[in-house]
Amino acid sequence: MLVSCPLVCPVEKLVTELKKHHVIPRLLACKPTKVISVLYPCDIDIKPGIMIVINETLKQPIIRFKADPEHFHTLMMVDLDVPPDNHTEWLIWMVGNIPGCDVAMGQTLVAYDNRRTIHGSNVHRIVFLAFKQYLELDFDETFVPEGEEKGRATFNCHNFARKYALGNPMAANFYLVEWLWRWTPTFLVSEHEFEHLNENE
Repeated sequence: MLVSCPLVCPVEKLVTELKKHHVIPRLLACKPTKVISVLYPCDIDIKPGIMIVINETLKQPIIRFKADPEHFHTLMMVDLDVPPDNHTEWLIWMVGNIPGCDVAMGQTLVAYDNRRTIHGSNVHRIVFLAFKQYLELDFDETFVPEGEEKGRATFNCHNFARKYALGNPMAANFYLVEWLWRWTPTFLVSEHEFEHLNENE
């Protein structure tokens, strides 16, 4: 006799993991209703709460989420575990005025950059948030290019969302990243290269 196991709703799984790793209530007050699909090179598919190493996340991922094509959206990617406090985040990537879910057609406010020296513990929570905009926004923000830290440190998602009346995020996802540089199917960053990176910062 075959016994079928009930399928776990992706959103329920996401919410369970968000609570388990204290993203709720640290960053999110309300439960998201959709899951952001995140795909890194070499088919590294981000499931909520998955653990990966830092050098698998150096290139910008492909992002998809269910979205109204008639509305614009804002995407944020933040690190929750960069000191000095629990009230700010490290901003890795941000794109606004995304038509539907076509991130490539949005306005990049902060270029993707997840290559940096370790801050705090060697395992960090990296969170993706998608917000629905009610109109196309005129962002009063200075563009932050790749390699520049100014504008990334001490970012506050809540303050930004309040400034532009974004409300609560409609979709989310997250992973745990370990600051361990090693051979992977995607990249190799040797200890010598990592030390060189530290010397230049």
